[in-house]
Amino acid sequence: MSPSSSNPSSSGATPTTSRRAHGVTSNSTAIRVESVSKTFDTAAVLHGLSLDVRAGELLGLLGPSGSGKTTLLRIIAGLDRPDSGRIIFGGDDATRLPVQERAVGFVFQHYALFKHMTVADNIAYGLNARKRAERPAKADIKKRVGDLLDLIKLSNFGDRYPSQLSGGQRQRIALARALAVEPRVLLLDEPFGALDAQVRKDLRRWLREIHDRTGQTTIFVTHDQDEALELSDRVAVLDKGRLEQVGTPDEVQEHPASPTVLKFLGDTIEVEAIAQGGRVLVNGRDTPVPAPDGLVGPVKLYVRPWQLQFADAHEAHLEGFVRSSYRAQGRQRIEIDRPNGKLLVVEASDNARLAAGRPVGLKINNGYVFSE
Repeated sequence: MSPSSSNPSSSGATPTTSRRAHGVTSNSTAIRVESVSKTFDTAAVLHGLSLDVRAGELLGLLGPSGSGKTTLLRIIAGLDRPDSGRIIFGGDDATRLPVQERAVGFVFQHYALFKHMTVADNIAYGLNARKRAERPAKADIKKRVGDLLDLIKLSNFGDRYPSQLSGGQRQRIALARALAVEPRVLLLDEPFGALDAQVRKDLRRWLREIHDRTGQTTIFVTHDQDEALELSDRVAVLDKGRLEQVGTPDEVQEHPASPTVLKFLGDTIEVEAIAQGGRVLVNGRDTPVPAPDGLVGPVKLYVRPWQLQFADAHEAHLEGFVRSSYRAQGRQRIEIDRPNGKLLVVEASDNARLAAGRPVGLKINNGYVFSE
């Protein structure tokens, strides 16, 4: 399939400005997933998936429920073994290594802190649990805990117990505990999923700051598009156990590799179109969207709500009748019933509410083309 968008600044989730620079990452590979497959009972969860994780990057694993994100994370951690394929850590085959020998840190959606231990003892747990010959001195452990409490901005909380903390604070402690053992890679599985929306937003910014300060190689699993796009240096989009695309947030938004990626990253309208002479036509009328080289005949044109505008009949590519208009997330949205029975949503540039039943025409200003 061949995607095409006539405007490289258009995005796949919401319109954005240029992406801010994140922490510096290395071109060296910290973890390599090689042709990994996994089946549970008769259900195939991963299908020959390959992926490189760069040293020092924060990689987001993004996809819907059941796409294989958590299974891949568990295989990297050593909690599950692949049916086939390999996991390479820094050039060494770690596929058969037990979890305790992989030097990984975990943070899960549910905090799993020890209720009977203080915050300081929770953070120090992994260090104290080491064999005596490998265990740091008590003074070194105490200093490490103090440094991590400073890092997560909970310096005065060492003597408290988990029951005395908020959900966001408990998740910070869970992260500090994972970092205490100086892991080769930090694995985060929906770490903010149990928190309310505002706390999630605050912790996303905080986690990005922590990553930029530590340079810790991190893999972050989420089904939340905004979370992945805001946090990640690169995003790997999974669907049905296959890697659909990996790239920077800008790359996956502006140049989606498949309709699956495009639709998962935001609202889309699917339009029947024709590719002809390097142009894309809808209902016999030219659009500004170019057709990929060599693509001729019926194609699928996918349009974001903000890539449509109201137009007179002689300019319109689509037509329909207003079903309703409302404000959502600070934008005016108009639902329109098309003659083919499908519903589409348009984002208007003003706050005017259009009367239900009003006929309207719509002009396509941009979009993405894929062969059928």
